[in-house]
Amino acid sequence: MSALFDECQLRCLAALLDTLIPPDDFPGAWDAGVGDYLQRQLQGDLADLGSSYHDFLRCLDAAARHLHKRDFADLALDARSELLHKVENHQITASWMLEPGKFFPKIVEHCGEGYYSDPGNGGNREGIAWQMIGFEVRG
Repeated sequence: MSALFDECQLRCLAALLDTLIPPDDFPGAWDAGVGDYLQRQLQGDLADLGSSYHDFLRCLDAAARHLHKRDFADLALDARSELLHKVENHQITASWMLEPGKFFPKIVEHCGEGYYSDPGNGGNREGIAWQMIGFEVRG
């Protein structure tokens, strides 16, 4: 994923995805391969959204630093969730390079796709999400 995102953006992306689908008895989004899924999609069907992802991650980190004096990835889960709730409800007052409340639903959608998709698409590592919901693959 380093070809698409720098180290800071990767940390932010991992925290963002794990805020949307946090680990519990099963892996969170990042460990389930959603980051790999996104990389694959951003180099293919979603290539036109690459710069929007970069902008969103930069702005999300900036908002976290403004509100909490820390990078988004360094916030506790509840603080990350609260910040994303503000993004979702258009309650961010800082200026962003894109309208966060409109782009955020795309990220949520892509996260769900990556978590529950066919593992051949890069996410749902080892079919873990399917195991979680009791989906049986018949050979």
